[in-house]
Parts: sequence; structure tokens; C-alpha cells
Amino acid sequence: MRLSVASAFMREPTCFSGWCLVVSLHMKGHTNLRIAEMLNLDKNTVGVYINSYNARGADGLVAKKPPGRPRFLTEEQEQKLYKTIKEKTPDEVGFTGVMHWTAKIACDWVLKEFGVAYRPNGMLEMFHRLKLSYTRPTYVLAKADPKKQEQFKEDFEGVKKTPERGD
Repeated sequence: MRLSVASAFMREPTCFSGWCLVVSLHMKGHTNLRIAEMLNLDKNTVGVYINSYNARGADGLVAKKPPGRPRFLTEEQEQKLYKTIKEKTPDEVGFTGVMHWTAKIACDWVLKEFGVAYRPNGMLEMFHRLKLSYTRPTYVLAKADPKKQEQFKEDFEGVKKTPERGD
């Protein structure tokens, strides 16, 4: 019986069904120690499952997502950050001469605006959570001459088509 019960426990894809198996075996009269041996669990774990079931019924067997650490910014503050990044340049919010947002500049802005210190890695995670893509800016030369660019493209195509010399 040990192999079949243990293999059934290991095959189940969710924790809920494993916990149900523990409770079911307990209701059939098996001791916590015996259940732990059959399912290769710690006896304290078996006791936690059974006590949870006794206290809250089947709801006690449902795994709940841990809450995690609370966010440093409120929902409103995050939305203000999002709106600022989407609609303004750093130059417009006090970072003179800076035209593109970086994680470091966003950290500095959040510290100045909300008094909350972030590290660049944490800010990148927030960018991801706010569905902001973090890309490097591409620069366009301000004094570029379109006619000269076109001439260069034509000349370059001519060079590409020229057969290589064996010299």
C-alpha cells in the first residue's frame, strides 16, 4: 500500500489533492506518523494539514498566494509615475538637459516627488509591472542632409555590387 499511496500523492498536480489525501487517510484512522511514512512527509506537516482542515474545513486546504512585501508607492503614486514617464521628458520635470528616461533618473524623480528611495533594479521591475518597455533611445542627427544620405545609399549599393578583386 505504501508505494501506491505515495505514487498517487506524487502524481497529483496540485497541493490541494495531496492535502485531501492526507485528510482522507486521517479520517480512515491512520495516525499522523503512519501517514507521514506512507507519503514521505514530515509528521509535523501532516499535523498542519489536518489542523488546518479541522479549523477551516476544505477552505483550509486551499493554498493561498502569500501576500509578499507591500509596495513602496501607492497605486495613485504609481499612476502618476506612469503618466509622467509617458507624457513628459526628464527635462520637463526638472532634470535639465536630459531627454530620455532611465531607471536611475526615474529613481531620482520618485525620491524628489514622493520621498521614496528606489534602486535602479527595483525601478526596472516597476517599469515591467506598469507595462513600460525599457529601450535605449536612438538618436537622429539634427543637421543630417537628406540628399547626401540618399547619395550615400546609392554609392554604397554600387560598392556592394562591385565584384571583389583577387589582388
